[in-house]
Amino acid sequence: MEDTAVEEPEVSGAAEFAPALVAAHPHGNSVAVAIGPELRAFDLRAGLPVSLSDECGGRSHSDAIRAICFSVSGALFASAGDDKLVKVWKTDSWRCIRTITSEKRVSAVAISINDLYVTFADKFGVVWLVTLWEDSAEQVSVDNKPVSILGHYCSIITSMKFSPDGRFIATADRDFKIRVTLFPKNPLKGAHEIQSFCLGHTDFVSCITFTSISENQSFLISGGGDSTVRLWDYVNGCLLDTFQVRDKMGELLGPNETDDSSLAIADICPSNDGSLVAVAIQSFSGVMLLACDLVGKKLSFLKVITMEKSYIPTSLASSLSSELLWTVMGASNMPNQASSHLLTRVRIITSFQKDRLSSDDAGPATLEDSDVPHDEKLLLALQGSLDVTKQEEVLASVLAALKVSMHKMLVKKHYSEERREQRKRGRNDKKIKN
Repeated sequence: MEDTAVEEPEVSGAAEFAPALVAAHPHGNSVAVAIGPELRAFDLRAGLPVSLSDECGGRSHSDAIRAICFSVSGALFASAGDDKLVKVWKTDSWRCIRTITSEKRVSAVAISINDLYVTFADKFGVVWLVTLWEDSAEQVSVDNKPVSILGHYCSIITSMKFSPDGRFIATADRDFKIRVTLFPKNPLKGAHEIQSFCLGHTDFVSCITFTSISENQSFLISGGGDSTVRLWDYVNGCLLDTFQVRDKMGELLGPNETDDSSLAIADICPSNDGSLVAVAIQSFSGVMLLACDLVGKKLSFLKVITMEKSYIPTSLASSLSSELLWTVMGASNMPNQASSHLLTRVRIITSFQKDRLSSDDAGPATLEDSDVPHDEKLLLALQGSLDVTKQEEVLASVLAALKVSMHKMLVKKHYSEERREQRKRGRNDKKIKN
């Protein structure tokens, strides 16, 4: 019988495809895009691109950025990735106030609700924590180095979020699991108390997010490689509803365009009132909108917003104070791609709220480039170029990669005993240092 043991996480070898990311300030003050090692931000209040201030000389990262996020307050922003660095920025000045070094490549990052801690997950499924402020002596570790607080036992963590009330930290992984952990009062001693596991996905979980019905009641939404979006009572680990994206895409595109490997959920994003969930699908040129009935605990199809065939969103973001849905397409770490070709394409969907669907206006729709906020200045800052159509060859290669990228990155591989031993000997942490 062929050996099908679990693969050890990758720590060496060729660089992996890295999708472009977008994040929106919770109060609509700014928007940030990450592509490869580049971090680009735009101040929406001043209408100007942001100049990053970093102790390393202005360059944010030296390798692909894998995770970005704003804090709930909007005061902080974090970025992390393959260069094993986690950087924390103050958004009023966009100055890097902290650079944290990880032992492994970083796959997810989050900032606690009170802005006191930053957590990050490495490629071996370990979640680490660092205290950001040192005014509370009992909460600061020796030398303020990262402290491991929980782990997923060598399974790559794909997404990590704090619950809206800050009581829990949710982590999703490549092995179909979502773990909900009680975030302790003193997390430097570890977060050992598991609240629940949200189990039901039949393939990797690619993204998770929280949405609220009130200050005291919130839910977890997840998307995965099994082409489903799921709604959870995360406190009790109960699956409330499952929406099968594959079935709806089969109706829209036809059965020949909907094989399982091409319909992984790339990202999900709720509207600011929680009534809508935007879904980006690995090979779909557009965004699917689902109605999220938090009272009835149901997910249902509303509509599809189609875009040009050359545009497949890799990341979604919205803010609490705006009806805009930010989407981005782009990728780095691709064969024969020069750093000068780190292009992204930004598209914005307006009226991202359910009540706009039944109003007299057209409801959610994609803005033309000439209608985006701050027009050319914003596009140039976030995309890297105004006329991305001139880079057709680069965009075509990105488009082709997007249709297969997630499964190549996250689906488990199986190796023979001989191949596993060979890979172990090549691991950086197993090599004998002279």
